[in-house]
Amino acid sequence: MRFADVIGQEKVKRHLLRMVQSGQLPHALMFCGPQGVGKLPLALAFARYLLCENPSADEACHQCNGCRMTDNWTHPDLHFSFPVYKRKSTDRPVSDDFLTQWREQLCASPYFDIETWLSDIKAENQQIVHYVFESDALQRKLALKSNQGGRKVVILWLPERMLVEMANKLLKLIEEPPLGTYFLLVTEDAENVLGTIQSRVQCVQVPALGAQEMARALMQNHGVEQAQAEMLARVAQGNYIKAQKMLANEDEERQFFDLFVQLMRKCYLRDIREMRKWADSAADLGRERQKRMLAFFQHMLRENFIFNLRQPLLNYQTPEENRFSTNFARFINERNVITIMEELSDAQRDIGQNVNARMVFFDLALKMAVQIKQ
Repeated sequence: MRFADVIGQEKVKRHLLRMVQSGQLPHALMFCGPQGVGKLPLALAFARYLLCENPSADEACHQCNGCRMTDNWTHPDLHFSFPVYKRKSTDRPVSDDFLTQWREQLCASPYFDIETWLSDIKAENQQIVHYVFESDALQRKLALKSNQGGRKVVILWLPERMLVEMANKLLKLIEEPPLGTYFLLVTEDAENVLGTIQSRVQCVQVPALGAQEMARALMQNHGVEQAQAEMLARVAQGNYIKAQKMLANEDEERQFFDLFVQLMRKCYLRDIREMRKWADSAADLGRERQKRMLAFFQHMLRENFIFNLRQPLLNYQTPEENRFSTNFARFINERNVITIMEELSDAQRDIGQNVNARMVFFDLALKMAVQIKQ
């Protein structure tokens, strides 16, 4: 992963390079911003630059021994920390236990999210975190001299998932880092990172990607036709990971749209028997897909509310979704939109907490039947 491979974010790249060239590089940075904008790719490209033996003004050389070792992320002075799970109750899990899967994912694409990582490590129904054992492992690694005689870099993905004990031990490392050691934290939820850690890192704000640069990347990386690339870029709203998933999961998106249409029609008719059948079918999807479905429903709710404003540039829907909204949007208005959104959010929370899915979805359907008649 080179800076040239990172989609857009030219301003952020220049900012990172200036810090190095001016000799004012903090020992701990935290990449913050919306999901799918390239925070992890930026951290990876920056780590490559820091470990390069002969960097130019704006890029690693890609020829030295350090660059060759970062091609497959095996550089001995580059350390990774990411959330994992216990395979057994007696386990003391650390990132190194899953390092093979991590490197494989980075080589496949550094644009991925927690859902993809859960699938990679076969932990779809697990809660993954940074355990305290991770901080002990990091301390042992960083106590050693640099293998290549240069800098040491730690990339810590999703610090908001650190257990408190891990966070407190990491805090001591950040406060008194070994000489030549740099921490690059990558967060999807900066507000939930331990406050004392937030106060000791410098935030690098990474903005949403522009629609044009996203569309170009989709055409170059996935061979997508221009019209489809532009539509995906618009709907994804600066989230390249979302655009990739939409491209890869067109069948799933179609299923979610069909389920949304079915639910709205059954709720409008107030057909209790059919609403229960709908709840049963939604309950069979599996927890992670159910959460994605509810997120899609929230997206459809927002888009239908905005549709009423008659401002096409503000809408982020596919042509088929737009056709549905022509007749449905009038049922989503200022009297019910907030309540419905809250009901969807509550259902998403309940599914995440393993509440009985059939009860959650039937209850949601009943509440929706009341609201769309408002």
